[in-house]
Amino acid sequence: MLIEPQPLTQRAFAPFGDVIDVPSEAGRTYYDDALGNLRPGARASVSLSLKEPTTGRPLRADLLERHEFSSQTFVPLDVARWLIVVAPHAAAGGPDLSGVKAFVVTGSQGVTYRANTWHQGLTVLDRPGRFAIFMWRDGTAGDEEFVSVEPFAIRIP
Repeated sequence: MLIEPQPLTQRAFAPFGDVIDVPSEAGRTYYDDALGNLRPGARASVSLSLKEPTTGRPLRADLLERHEFSSQTFVPLDVARWLIVVAPHAAAGGPDLSGVKAFVVTGSQGVTYRANTWHQGLTVLDRPGRFAIFMWRDGTAGDEEFVSVEPFAIRIP
């Protein structure tokens, strides 16, 4: 299976979460769903990440993750293009690969994955990228789940 990525828009990404547009003008924009938490005992978690660009084209995906009880928000600090790969949760459990979508994201866009959204790990395309990451954690196995999937490829433009 070869997935063709599309540009990230709020409309296309809506089933999986929200797009965070870095402001281009003075002022403040609120993203109230960027900190979704389904566990009262979880604590807010902020982390910073530096990722090297992913090499190899097309990109191969064989592992997806989800945060069943927490949203996860990525805010770009210094990045060119990056890639998002998402899948809905299947009725029988695990990711529904028939619904896989890929998006090429600009350095002025962030995203919030809704709780229980399957996604590929942070993937940077053109040069190293830095991100701030926000989620909720309580130190249990419910914080994150990783599953191997039938490998598929994503064409990188």
